Amino acid sequence: MPIVAVIAAGAMGAAVGYRLTQAGCTVLTNLDGRSEATRRRALEAGMKPASLSQIASEADHLLSILPPSSAVSFAELFLQESVGIQRKSESPLIFADCNAVNPVTVKKIAGLFAGSSMKMVDAGIIGGPPKGEYNPTFYASADEEDVLGEFGKLTRYGLKISLLKGGVGDASALKMSYAGITKGTTALFTIMILAAEASSPATAEALRTELAASQPEFLDRIKRAIPPMIPKAYRWVGEMEEIAGFIGGREGETYEGIARIYERVTGNEGGEVETLKRFVG
Repeated sequence: MPIVAVIAAGAMGAAVGYRLTQAGCTVLTNLDGRSEATRRRALEAGMKPASLSQIASEADHLLSILPPSSAVSFAELFLQESVGIQRKSESPLIFADCNAVNPVTVKKIAGLFAGSSMKMVDAGIIGGPPKGEYNPTFYASADEEDVLGEFGKLTRYGLKISLLKGGVGDASALKMSYAGITKGTTALFTIMILAAEASSPATAEALRTELAASQPEFLDRIKRAIPPMIPKAYRWVGEMEEIAGFIGGREGETYEGIARIYERVTGNEGGEVETLKRFVG
């Protein structure tokens, strides 16, 4: 059975860890500096605390599942902690960056590993944390076909993996494109609801009434998309900035603006959260 490290034990990471432990895998995670809530999630998922050097020595795979802003710094830290470590296996550790970063960022991470004995996989997760019969899809690409095939073997242990026949950057490009549509649409709804409310509560109420009458599918989508977005908006700021870099140019500036609306929801300084909750009922 493979030994898999999952960094970190957030909502997604802990759920992925639990899926793997239920399949019989040993799942390691690093809890240095993590909150009590994170520690509790990790233990409930059956994950075992380990130092980064221990992970470098023992793990067959490492899944980096972090906020986008931490992707590069974690890869750098892990490489530093891996220097001089004796592997318990003859096979190289496969480092899978599963973060919502653009192709330029993930290629930078791949460049960090170029001089090491580790192998790099670019993976983008589409969907929410695994639960019950549901699994998100890990779309994965790599510069070396045998490394990609080895990563794909984790499908035997409860993960849903789709292999892309391209190099590092392709999976991240897919993630950026998909999230740009789904989270970008949620942002457009949010922007216009807040703009209507800023004009007057009567305007916001009339907007809701008109949507119900002429665009009921939009109102249904708003009711489904906005409530779960609110507690996760802080994570989406960096992701939208990564999408802005992915697109580039004036069009990319659109997603810089979207990042700012998610910052507003996160800060809630103007009562944005209450406004949105009122609108969705």
